[in-house]
Amino acid sequence: MNTIRVWDLPTRIVHWSLVICFAGLFITGDSERWRDIHAWLGYTLLSLLAFRLIWGFAGSRYARFGEFVAGPRVVWSYLRSLLQPRPQHYVGHNPAGGWAILALIGTGLGAGLTGRLLDLEIGGDLFEEVHEGLANLMLAVVLVHIAGVGASSLLHRENLVRAMVTGTKPGLPEEQSDRPYRMLGVLILLAVLGTWGWLLGGAERTASLLSHPVAADDDD
Repeated sequence: MNTIRVWDLPTRIVHWSLVICFAGLFITGDSERWRDIHAWLGYTLLSLLAFRLIWGFAGSRYARFGEFVAGPRVVWSYLRSLLQPRPQHYVGHNPAGGWAILALIGTGLGAGLTGRLLDLEIGGDLFEEVHEGLANLMLAVVLVHIAGVGASSLLHRENLVRAMVTGTKPGLPEEQSDRPYRMLGVLILLAVLGTWGWLLGGAERTASLLSHPVAADDDD
């Protein structure tokens, strides 16, 4: 077994950026003070998910949907194998993880789009309930996904979290992914960091104004 490249850089950057966005959205979701930050994190989430959709068709080997999205029989076969001494092993996402990814993309896009409509004052209370429901459903999928990653790491004796950081796993040479797409990954990272830097700067200015309000000019 060699150390092989599995996850390209754009996939890893988008993955961890989504993790941070998701956490930030839940932290700021109930705060009127951080409403603008919440909205822009939502826009960032939508942009990242839109890229992930495109990357599911145009990305490297293990990033493509055709590599890990399978039918119910394949998923059920994989889940049953987890009870056996030697469960089925996949270099990329396993079939159950593939469904979780689709669910995360779907709920994330739904929550983001309804949030955008609410910003435009469209939909009222109905869309607000749908938005919150989709956000909570996404949280449930995230928790299931985390549990699945932990269980798979133990059963297959490989650190899946570390693999999504380094992009590598033990494997056979013929199982290696085709291209790393490093330059594209760097561009995505710069775009995300630039957006977050602008957001944090705006948040600090807002906090400063709230703490030290500027006195109104006296016209007298």
